[in-house]
Amino acid sequence: MSTAVHAEGVATTTPDWAAIRAQFPLLQRRVHDKPLIYLDSANTSQKPATVIEAVDDFYRQHNANVSRAVHALGSEATAAYEGARRRLAAFLKVQPDELVLCSGTTFAINLVAYSYALPRLKPGDAILLTRMEHHANIVPWQLVAERTGAVIKVAELDANGDLDVEAMLAKMTPEVRIVSLAHVSNVLGTVNPVREICRQARKRGITSVVDGSQAAPHLGLDIPSLDCDFYAITGHKMCGPTGTGVLWARREHLQAMPPFLGGGEMIREVRFEGTVFNDPPYRFEAGTPNIAGFVGLAAAVDFLDGIGMEAIAAREHELGHYLRSALEREPGVRIFGNPRQRTAVVSFLVEGAHAHDLATLLDLQGVAVRSGHHCAHPLMQHFGVPATCRASLAFYNTHAEIDAFITALQKVRGLLA
Repeated sequence: MSTAVHAEGVATTTPDWAAIRAQFPLLQRRVHDKPLIYLDSANTSQKPATVIEAVDDFYRQHNANVSRAVHALGSEATAAYEGARRRLAAFLKVQPDELVLCSGTTFAINLVAYSYALPRLKPGDAILLTRMEHHANIVPWQLVAERTGAVIKVAELDANGDLDVEAMLAKMTPEVRIVSLAHVSNVLGTVNPVREICRQARKRGITSVVDGSQAAPHLGLDIPSLDCDFYAITGHKMCGPTGTGVLWARREHLQAMPPFLGGGEMIREVRFEGTVFNDPPYRFEAGTPNIAGFVGLAAAVDFLDGIGMEAIAAREHELGHYLRSALEREPGVRIFGNPRQRTAVVSFLVEGAHAHDLATLLDLQGVAVRSGHHCAHPLMQHFGVPATCRASLAFYNTHAEIDAFITALQKVRGLLA
């Protein structure tokens, strides 16, 4: 950390970004005999050493199942797992008993769809989504709609890739029972005004669900201030292990929802005549959980909080502006969307090149970008393309990496010309 003094005379601490980057072991490796330039953090983030060490320490020193043993290891594992729940609750500014620990946003949205929506929807009801949704926030609603006779309505985007909020509010007609939307688009980086949308939904008696996968790693979250009913996050995008995530839900919803999966840990008593289920959130956590993963996710939250989410957001905003400006200067490059408020994500194509060919050639230069439809087919259809390349940054990226990416892109364009 270094100290800077602003004009008003208040001293602030600036993170030492080079030292922070050095804590990510994988970023030190080479690919195809070139330094790795990792520009795919919207897909999954890299992990700092503290997260890797926390998972390693759990398996080396504390490995046991949770809530099933009175021996020392069982008690330690349970304390670590429930400690992770409390740590995540503090990070999200909610209460621990409002958090269902799960494998990620996909599971969380399916849980809401099947446990909350399925018993409540009927023919003629509607579910309102947006054009920019990830498939994980489309397909579960389609499956539930097919089983209940409900229909899917879609809120569209404007030419810049911003949600047309007024048009979306106009679609919140009496038959709409649920609105579900991304806090941040994984393709365009668009930051949606979820607080305004959720408050308007609440005024109309509509349940709101927010996919926070792309928001939690980049924005400081205060979930109660959003006024939503459900909020889902994924751990592996926020420096945590894969197979971890959280569903936050209003307590009254959790208490009214039936279990989604049946098995051990989600019960109080089982008889062949019937079962008494555990209290929420435990009734939604059947089976042995990813204990080590949540120990690692708690360490990831500690790491992010140690830097400060405001500092992370400012760093990524500056890096994202630098990346976008550099791409805009390149001839033959098409950038998709120009939202007013966005994270450090840029989707693009090069004239005359398929996205997969472009990504493959960039990989040979050591540059990792994502290519494909990004689990967002309806958004690709909106832009009239089958796929794009996506460069997505995190706070551990550097200006030098962006410069090297642009140099590699220029070389690739020469090969494709």
